Parts: sequence; structure tokens; C-alpha cells
Amino acid sequence: MGFAEKRRGYFRARYRDSSGQIFTVVDEYGETVRFSGKRAAVRSANDHEARVRQNARAEAPIEKGVEIPAVPVARSITPVEGATAAAAAEPGVTFGEYANGWYGEQDLALSTMQNYKRHLEEHLLPEFGEKALAEISRGDVTAWAKKEGALYAASSVKTWRSTLHLVFADAVDEGLLTANPAARRRGRGKRAGRSRNRSPEKVTTDALGILLVAERASLLSGRDDEFVAEITRGYTGMRWGETVGLEPEFCRPETVRVEWQLYELDSGELHRCSPKDDSFRDIDSPEFLSALISDHIARTSPTPCRCHGRRYVFRGHGEANDVAPRSGVKLIDVARQAGVSIGTASNVLNRPEVVREETRARVEAAIAELGYLRGALPGETAAHPRRSGYATWIFQPAATGWYPKKAPQEAHPVPVLAEPWPGVPARGRGASQRAEACWVPIARGLTPHGLRHSHSTIMEELGTPPKLMDERMGHEDGTVQARYRHITPGMRRRLMEGLTEVWEASLAARFAMCPRSPVRVLDELLRALR
Repeated sequence: MGFAEKRRGYFRARYRDSSGQIFTVVDEYGETVRFSGKRAAVRSANDHEARVRQNARAEAPIEKGVEIPAVPVARSITPVEGATAAAAAEPGVTFGEYANGWYGEQDLALSTMQNYKRHLEEHLLPEFGEKALAEISRGDVTAWAKKEGALYAASSVKTWRSTLHLVFADAVDEGLLTANPAARRRGRGKRAGRSRNRSPEKVTTDALGILLVAERASLLSGRDDEFVAEITRGYTGMRWGETVGLEPEFCRPETVRVEWQLYELDSGELHRCSPKDDSFRDIDSPEFLSALISDHIARTSPTPCRCHGRRYVFRGHGEANDVAPRSGVKLIDVARQAGVSIGTASNVLNRPEVVREETRARVEAAIAELGYLRGALPGETAAHPRRSGYATWIFQPAATGWYPKKAPQEAHPVPVLAEPWPGVPARGRGASQRAEACWVPIARGLTPHGLRHSHSTIMEELGTPPKLMDERMGHEDGTVQARYRHITPGMRRRLMEGLTEVWEASLAARFAMCPRSPVRVLDELLRALR
């Protein structure tokens, strides 16, 4: 089985031949292929290992360090130009051969094509790839579904079976099969107990929970991007890709325009495309949120990214791949600029009440002028946040107070220094020993997409008309009742007033917990209440 090996700024793909010797995936010039993500490296390593072992069985010579030429493998989808499913379906054709032609005929969104490819390569071809298309029976499909169900969630197996159903349905339409073996039989009764296809209820949180999660996320990252991003998601209901793909030109005084999204492919590439279901829309923005976003844009001055050449509101977290670390602004630079000691500068960040107002003002001015970010990485950060990395190492610890399991470490609480409240994450060697406390959970099981559900729940509590809710969420209601409903300026105004009241109540509740915050942008909001 292939594996990914972490290098400085990239992953390389490693695989073994039949004798157990380890090789590295290289390009046509013999240079190591650098992958930006672990998943892409593992997939490439597995593909190469499968080809090497098939060639070994065919007694084909393999030279070390030479790129292995692609060969037809029943477990990979490699559509050939001009090939069609019908042309592949000759007598005795295998499912793998037909699936290659079927996949090549599809002309769908990149995200859908990627999902189909993954379903076929990882779950369908290993089971059915070498079987004759016409010989696959309903019993074969049922046995496969039961086997997969013992390893994966029922909802996942249902999705893969749907893809299998599509492939067979097209074969039936072409007259190659008389019946679809993946079709489900109806009227067989129901099994007692809870349905296995039922998904667990989505975890949501209230306005105060949104604020506290945003504050912790910002403390974990050491900058304001995460605070503004989470508040934006919580008060607009925007999807993850829509938030990541938000450009400054679409942030207007009273609205946020959803025009594009960034969809992350398995290769690590972020594809700039239309929002899901072409849900282009203008989302009314409360005054406080418009101010937060505009101040953030002015403070960070977004620059064009390398991948798309466009400016985006929210930056990535973590060091950019293939970029040598550069020395960033340190606390000593702030101290020199303000003419104070490092200890005094540290007190301004950790114990501002012990520093004179005049000195504190000088240090804060130096922080703003130099762009010092507490806990920020010294190197150039990535242009865009990555969904899985952000959810695992920023959002989940912020919501639950726990870091996930990562070998050799087990899951463990986020170690924090007790002052200033709510606690600043301790970093570096011996962080757990230096920590004085840990965070309590805010909402166990909450995900970034859960903030979209939370926004919908808040609108329900405010009595928002369904038509306006659908518009903000990017949904389309095709019923007759929805056709005869219309949105008025009064509805929009009442929703903005309601969201503003909810926001101010959450700020007041946060102020009651502690009148200050180590997050600069939140501390400015609390200062107005002080």
C-alpha cells in the first residue's frame, strides 16, 4: 500500500514493488513529484504500486527511478479520447471497461466528475471491475453493499450505490442489459428499529456560541481572519466554498454578493466556479457585519493569489507550499518601535491592566503599524484555507476544546494559559506542562457547515418569512405557494434589525464574562461597551 511522506512544504508519494523495495513517484524527467496535499500523494502512490505489481506479474522489467508507463488497470478510471460506453460494451466486456467509456462520456461539473471517479476507483471497480457486465446480478450488488456497510457509514454506501445505479441505468438504456441489478426492490417491508439511512441531527449553536467559537478560532490561528470569517458564516449562512471564494469587490456596504466559490479538488487545486446550483444572490448584511468585513479588508490589503490571480477576503492558514520561510515581525520589533522592554510589550498583550494607558497606547500603535500577529507563522501563509485542515486544527478545537488524535499523540485538550481570558493556547515544546487550564466545549460535533444551519435556526427564531430564508441560503422552492410569495423591503429591514439585536445581545453576554479579549478586533468591539 502506497503512502505519503511529509517533506518541507510538500508531500512525496512512496510505494513498494513486489520485493518490498521502496520507490518515489517521479515525473518524466526523473524529478520527484511534489504534492501539495497528503491525499493526492497517497492516491498517486497507490496507482503506481498497482501498476508496478501488475507489470511484475506480467514479468515486465521495471527500472528504478523511471516513471512507470500507464497500463490498463481494472481499478482505475482512465477515459480514452473518443471512447464511448456503447463502443466498450462488446460481448464479454467487463464492468471496468464499460465504466471507463461511461465516465469519458460525462460532461458535468468538476466536483461531480471527481466524486464519480472516486466512487468508481475506490469502491466499485475493486469489486466489479473484472466481472462481465452482463453477469453482475442483484445478489452481487446486495452482497457488496452489505460488505461495504460493515466498514463505512450507511449514507456513504447509499451514495456509492447511486453511482453504480447510474452506470447500470445507462447500460439498460443502450440495450446492453435487460434490468438494472442495482435497483432497489420496493414493498419488502421495513426492518424494526431506527433506519440505518437516517443521518444524525446536525449540531447547531446560538449567537453567543458563534461569537465564542470565532474568538477561539482566532486565538488558535493568531490573527483576525478566522474571527471575521466565522462571524460572516454565522450571520449570512454562506457555504464554505462561497466564504473562501469571497472577493473584496463583492463586499458592499449593505450586501454580500455570492458570485463565485472555490471548490477544493482531490489534487489540492482550488477550482473557481459558480456557487452550488447556480445560487447567485445578494445577501443583506447588517451594519455591524459590513463594518467588520470592510475594516478587515482595509487592514489586510489582500493581494492577488498565485493560482487565480485574484484577491480574496480571507487568507489561508499555514505556510505556503514551496515557499522558504521568511522572518516576520517579532515581539522584540514591537518593543523597539514603541521604546519599551519586551516584558512591557508582553504585558500589553497578556496583562494590559498593569501597564499605564500612555505606554499601552504606544505599544498598540506599534503593533498596528508593524502588522504584528500574535501566534502567526513567520513564513508566507497559503493563499487559501484548506477545508479539512481548517476543520481539524482550527474549528474543531475551537468548538470542542480538544485537538484530534494524530499519531503518536492521542486526542487531548487544547492547553491554554489562563490569562488573559478565555485563555491563549500554549505553543511549542512542553506546552502541556506550561498550560494552566484548558477550554470547555462550546458545541460538541459542530462543523463549519453547522454555522449555516445555525444561521437558518436564528432566522426561524426571528420569524423570518420562508421566501426570504430561501433567498439568503441559496435555495429554490418550486412550489406554487412560493411562487405567490414575495419579499418586501419591510421583511428585509426587520431581519436586519433582528440579527443586529441578536449580535448585540451576544456581545453583552461576552462582555459579562470578561470585558477584554486577546483578539484585537473583538477587544475593540468590547471597548465600546466599556
